[in-house]
Amino acid sequence: MAWTSPDDLRAQVQKRWDRGELLAALVAGHAAVDTPSLVFPCRLRVVAPSSSELAQRFAEARAWASSLRAGAGHYRLEERELRHREVGQHSLPDVAWVDSLDAALALIGKTADARRFAALVATTAGQQPLLLPWLARRPLQALALAAAWPRLLAVVAWLQAHPRPGIYLRQMDLPGVDTKFTEAHRGVLTELLDLVLPPQAVDAAATGVGQFARRYGFADKPLRIRLRWLGAAALAPWGAGITDITITQGAFESLNPRVRRVFITENEVNFLALPPVADSLVVFGAGYGFEVLAGAAWLRHCAVHYWGDIDTHGFAILDQLRATLPQAQSLLMDRATLLAHADHWGHEPQPLTRELPRLHPHESALYDDLRYGRVRAEPPLRLEQERIGFGWVEQALSVLQPTGESE
Repeated sequence: MAWTSPDDLRAQVQKRWDRGELLAALVAGHAAVDTPSLVFPCRLRVVAPSSSELAQRFAEARAWASSLRAGAGHYRLEERELRHREVGQHSLPDVAWVDSLDAALALIGKTADARRFAALVATTAGQQPLLLPWLARRPLQALALAAAWPRLLAVVAWLQAHPRPGIYLRQMDLPGVDTKFTEAHRGVLTELLDLVLPPQAVDAAATGVGQFARRYGFADKPLRIRLRWLGAAALAPWGAGITDITITQGAFESLNPRVRRVFITENEVNFLALPPVADSLVVFGAGYGFEVLAGAAWLRHCAVHYWGDIDTHGFAILDQLRATLPQAQSLLMDRATLLAHADHWGHEPQPLTRELPRLHPHESALYDDLRYGRVRAEPPLRLEQERIGFGWVEQALSVLQPTGESE
């Protein structure tokens, strides 16, 4: 085993820095926060020559000891006596100690960084003491945000004074804070705001940076839904001849199109090419975002058909859609379609394996065969919807049962 060098001692302290322990210790003096245990003097492990190594490599051992002693500006050494009949008695370093936080920081060249972090802690203790636990948990992230920290605190203070403001992020008027700044820091702001805002000021159901505005009560640009009328153009419910429109979620919810059947597809070409179907319309996919359809009460009275890829993710989307529209039926996501298009099978990069409780029995059987590799073991199988023959699509639409009958 290699003998411990001064660089090895620094590496032991560096690990504590990398875990955030050294900086977190600076927070403990300002508040009762949970920080990693760090007690000084701090012992560092030393691998030293054994008695036999001392005899066999005497000159190397003496040089090693001299090197370790020479580097002992920010650590101190405890030594022990070794005796050997050939070389006699000699004192060698046995344990190293770092006596203080300042010494630990100096040893790894982090004194200036620690001063910057200490300034962040002092500022936060004076303005937002509830955020001190966050500094203790994420000190290195906070240090990386040092230049932005005053502006982050300003956003936090503004939302404390104006909970759920109902304005756009663009309208929040703070020095040095613009929309790009807020959007770039949504992740950390979410963590900070959740610590200081009362529960009634936070929409806990809105998660992820994409729902930052909704979570904290900012106005958000309206979601837009694209749909196409599949009946006779002259009978389009939003105006004769107008068949392809994009409307806001609110407008979609207030529609009363008097359609009997709604198709949902994830592919724009399929959306555009779907053949005419009387009293029907098609919605251009929402992926995993079917909550935008939840407020449209009129959809609950329509037959709904979902057409997605035949792969595990396609069935997962179908399963999620049924949480909102339980009457939804799958379209062209069956075993016959899959087997008829074997020449067009592709590869699903990361197939799912979780249970999908809302699938119908024939869908579950195919999903199981896909996730367990029973149709094709490697690579995992996918049939993309746009690879299905158009004649096959037309045939599937032609045999749909009239709405109002059991499907």
